[in-house]
Amino acid sequence: MFTGIIEELGTVTRVERSADAARLTVRGPLAVQGVKQGDSIAVSGVCLTVVDFDDASFTADVMAQTLAMSTLDGVREGLEVNLERAAQVGDRLGGHIVQGHIDGTARVLEVRPGEAWRVIRFSLDEAHAPLVVDKGSIAVDGVSLTVSALGDEPSGSWFEVSLIPETLAATTLGARQVGDLVNIETDILARHVERMLRFDVHRSLPSSLAQPAAAGAGGLA
Repeated sequence: MFTGIIEELGTVTRVERSADAARLTVRGPLAVQGVKQGDSIAVSGVCLTVVDFDDASFTADVMAQTLAMSTLDGVREGLEVNLERAAQVGDRLGGHIVQGHIDGTARVLEVRPGEAWRVIRFSLDEAHAPLVVDKGSIAVDGVSLTVSALGDEPSGSWFEVSLIPETLAATTLGARQVGDLVNIETDILARHVERMLRFDVHRSLPSSLAQPAAAGAGGLA
């Protein structure tokens, strides 16, 4: 589990590809502090498991499904990535609950610079559009952000985020340009609600849960 607060900009130093997987080595001296084999680190929003590490870098395997759904399919040596170690119990939740299980990718449609911030508009495909709400949370390349605007048009849906200078400097989002792909993860609560609405909830629940509880001896009539 993560919070979407990026700890460090890392650099991919090695990529080993096989027929249906890849092994990445990422330099991130802060990210490997206190790390153990089997720990989770989010790489641009994708939760990966540490299989090897030293005092400055870690190595993780990426399976075929993850490559197909994320920007890691195009990963290369020298690429900068956002890094976040898994949250510890008792940590402050500075962003929102992020699983590192991305929904897919979105494309940068527009970049509008402001005096002290930058607004970026991203595409939103039909499957994910119902899961994004105005002023709700979304993770973009692992960064916890608030949706500042969204729209549904005949040409397709979109959402915008407004980035402060700290976010532009501390994450890869500061370098994003029109046409770039990013990883997105929608709110976990929205995904659960969307799944439940596909079913007749009362018919699906056990009878003991579907029926209202009877009033107890001291209950109101």
